Amino acid sequence: MSSLKAFLHPVQSTDGLEIIISKRFLGEDGKPVPFRIRPLTQEENSQISKRSMRLVSGGKRGEKELDSIAYASRIVVEATVEPDFRSEELCRAYGTMDPMEVPGKMLLAGENKRLMDAIMERSGFDVVAGSLEDEAKN
Repeated sequence: MSSLKAFLHPVQSTDGLEIIISKRFLGEDGKPVPFRIRPLTQEENSQISKRSMRLVSGGKRGEKELDSIAYASRIVVEATVEPDFRSEELCRAYGTMDPMEVPGKMLLAGENKRLMDAIMERSGFDVVAGSLEDEAKN
């Protein structure tokens, strides 16, 4: 039997995930409020990468490089379902109308890293090729 069927009908991993990234964001009950994130597809990742390119100053004409700070901000904004960093109310509360600036103003550095790590893991960046090969052999 061909394994083509597995590639035609992969298991979907579009489920969201709730994570607590900080004890600073408390609900009315006094408990930490979780952030809800979703995985990103490679197509979305490619679009985010393209939008995060910048011209290299002093380089060859038209040479571009990835702006890693812009890339990380876009990843966080795109994959975070709640809070919605695009919310006009949230943007206003943090003194900007640019959703890409909200996570940097709202989160401490460690909180942002925990959020980014969870998004990357949920999007499949946590998988090590060797571990997949071992799993496939078993």
